[in-house]
Amino acid sequence: MKKVAISIGDLNGIGIQLALNSHNKIKRYVNPLYVIDKRMLKQASKLLKVEIPKDFYTISPKAPYFQIKPAKVSKKSGFYSFKSFQKAIELANSGKVDAICTLPINKESWAKAGVSYVGHTDMLRDYFKQDAIMMLGCPELFVALYTEHIPLKNVAKEIKSKKLTKFLIDFYNSTKPNSTVGVLGLNPHAGDNGVLGDEERTIQKAIKKANKSIGKQAFSNPLVPDIAFTPHTRTNYNYMVAMYHDQGLAPLKALYFEESINVSLNLPILRTSVDHGTAFDIAYTDTKLNDKSYINAIQYI
Repeated sequence: MKKVAISIGDLNGIGIQLALNSHNKIKRYVNPLYVIDKRMLKQASKLLKVEIPKDFYTISPKAPYFQIKPAKVSKKSGFYSFKSFQKAIELANSGKVDAICTLPINKESWAKAGVSYVGHTDMLRDYFKQDAIMMLGCPELFVALYTEHIPLKNVAKEIKSKKLTKFLIDFYNSTKPNSTVGVLGLNPHAGDNGVLGDEERTIQKAIKKANKSIGKQAFSNPLVPDIAFTPHTRTNYNYMVAMYHDQGLAPLKALYFEESINVSLNLPILRTSVDHGTAFDIAYTDTKLNDKSYINAIQYI
């Protein structure tokens, strides 16, 4: 059974409750090691009125103790979640665990703590000096993002043949899909042959180069974005590549929000994550949490 480091996420959110409540489920699939020190764990369990399982094994991140403030954006909780993730990376990189599963962080809390990264993937990209690829979804459909957390006005500038070709080849080598991967165009109607934009010509060029390098029709011609996620089109694809964040994730989450996960590809380690946020609105309340995303993230490992 694989050993997995669980970075605990923002302790002012729902992550620790998910970890405690779902422990008995996930230990059927992996041996979890939670990156949280015992004092913080006891404080959280007391606030939640949840007992700590006897086999809830932990390892401490190098972060100071602080008072949990449910549902609050906090510099201290942001720093703690950052250090928990950093420790998990170190454990995976040294071979002490087989993979990482991350519970949700709050990006504003990271910013308040002076963390220079937008999120987990950016940090992994910098740590390993490799082009990590963000992929989200579930067995029914996974969507990879060519661009991630950048302003929409900058997306078209990033559509470059050489860069996109490398992305497509790296994605293929990381997933080895059994069927053709659907590639979304950027513009409405996939540009209508240049009438609504010419970025699709660059996308098509990258697709052609990637397919030639791989030696088969691994990627489709640019798909019209507004029909790519319709039931008929989805029957043809288990994987898609979106040009920007909301183009891929808005329809994906409408379809599979509860079970979707986040996976970091093209790295020397495996990292999976829940595909939801800290849910401050229900943190430390009696609300029953849905753990499908967390369980699926563990099972992917």
